[in-house]
Amino acid sequence: MSIFKRLGQCLMLAVLVAFTTASTDTAVRFNDLGHKMMCVCGCNQVLIECNHVGCPDSERMLGELRTAISHGDSDTTILEAFQAKYGPTVLAAPMLTRFNKAVWFVPPLVLLLGILGTVLLVRKWRMQTVPMPEDPARPDFKTMRDRIRRETEL
Repeated sequence: MSIFKRLGQCLMLAVLVAFTTASTDTAVRFNDLGHKMMCVCGCNQVLIECNHVGCPDSERMLGELRTAISHGDSDTTILEAFQAKYGPTVLAAPMLTRFNKAVWFVPPLVLLLGILGTVLLVRKWRMQTVPMPEDPARPDFKTMRDRIRRETEL
């Protein structure tokens, strides 16, 4: 086998692998992005799984998604474009922006801090033992009993 024939076969194999990998990558991206968006026809299904008979929106949206992927747009750019066109409800899950992170993580954090503060406050209150003061207005029962016996002569 000549070296040129062998080199040609290796080159052909490399090109075939590159194209196969690229098409698989595009299919995987299409599948992933299709699962990150909702169909806007009102069926409340993920875009790529919308099986609504006669759906007026899913085919058009899937076509837009294919076009955006073929242009080489990034996932974030595609999601932002769909969100700008169809509104925030087109996303199956909200994008992880600083505001969304705060909205998702701050309330549970505040709740845990409140529980911790309450536990510490109750522990502090339980550790403080205040002796009960003697009530000077309370009469001595022994003296009162003796006085009652004398007055009733029993």
